[in-house]
Amino acid sequence: MAFDIAKSFRPNLPPPAPAPWSGFPPYNFIGGHNNAEAVPVAELTEAAAAVLKREGHTLATYGLNSGPQGYRPLREAVADLLQSRAGMPCSADEVLITSGSLQALDLVNAVFLQPGDTVVIEEATYGGTMTRLKALGVNYVGVALDGDGIRIDSLRSVLGGLKDRGVKPKFIYTIPTVQNPTASVMPTERRVELLRVAAEFDVAIFEDDCYADLIWEGERPPAIRALDQDGRVVYCGSFSKSIAPALRVGYVVADWAVMRQIIPLKTDAGSGALEQMVLAEYVPGRFERHVDELRVALKRKASVMVEAVAESFGASAEFSMPKGGIFLWVTLPDQVDTTKLFQAAQAEGVAINPGAEWSADPAAGRNRLRLCFAYPSEKVIREGVAKLADICHREFGVPVRSGNVERGAS
Repeated sequence: MAFDIAKSFRPNLPPPAPAPWSGFPPYNFIGGHNNAEAVPVAELTEAAAAVLKREGHTLATYGLNSGPQGYRPLREAVADLLQSRAGMPCSADEVLITSGSLQALDLVNAVFLQPGDTVVIEEATYGGTMTRLKALGVNYVGVALDGDGIRIDSLRSVLGGLKDRGVKPKFIYTIPTVQNPTASVMPTERRVELLRVAAEFDVAIFEDDCYADLIWEGERPPAIRALDQDGRVVYCGSFSKSIAPALRVGYVVADWAVMRQIIPLKTDAGSGALEQMVLAEYVPGRFERHVDELRVALKRKASVMVEAVAESFGASAEFSMPKGGIFLWVTLPDQVDTTKLFQAAQAEGVAINPGAEWSADPAAGRNRLRLCFAYPSEKVIREGVAKLADICHREFGVPVRSGNVERGAS
């Protein structure tokens, strides 16, 4: 009789993987994948060859002779980028290199949170953040959004309500620049107001800025941390969206009072050394031009996605043209349950993110969905959205068909 190893598993594991991975679906509109054609392969190859020839022997040591915070030349490059692009005075000693921004989230959570704590988040936000908070036994409360990000009146109301109940949140988690999933950009004036309200209620801020380099038009606002005068903001960023997701290189920026507590919790003996070395060689002198080219490509694909949704869903779909990033956030009529739509579409090779997984209140996101437009080709975007509309019509009667599909964006 075969040994039943599953009896030895600990309880409360997450749901198991359904099957070994067999490749992306034909119409893949999920995840944070980026434009494959925009990955600077030739320049990364040159950077890898140059840095390995010069410093390859440092691979013999954990941390590349740079200590537990990561390869110092990369930390210096990150500090320079944040100074020039986000208006954030920063030193290499305030930077910790992580294995993507997900590890940055985990480390910051590990410093601040324990079961029963409360965190304030945006009403629509990164699903991975909510998944992690749930796993930690942490409560979260959503704050209303508008076209400029967190609504300050809603934030004040939420914080006041928590205070009346004797609850002090550990931090406010926000994605102020190219918000995920709405793609809004918080103006500087509202960032100042956010800091003022956080000071009034004596709450820290955790600023997730992973998409900030992908604004298409206008100037990138200063980071909230750049405006912070009293040390309440912890910041994280990533090269996943600006260069390549598979590199798995992110970073935390924090004052030493926080950094000294994070370092002992990073027990992986260091993030990938080759990735750090290559990025440190590549970023100075090359990053700006690359990002400029990437933004042009992403804006073009966003326009194609917007046109495709308007063409296939007509007035049934509500959305705004993103201000940057890689996602379109779509609201469908109330009768559409996008979790059920996700299941039906998945069976036919169309992958979408249902809105409930990106909403602090799943009921509020029931009829919403997030579509990633960065990875698919323009042809695949048009075909996949048309197929999704056909499936949605079959399952929910949306969009309404009278001969041809309704036309026109909402």
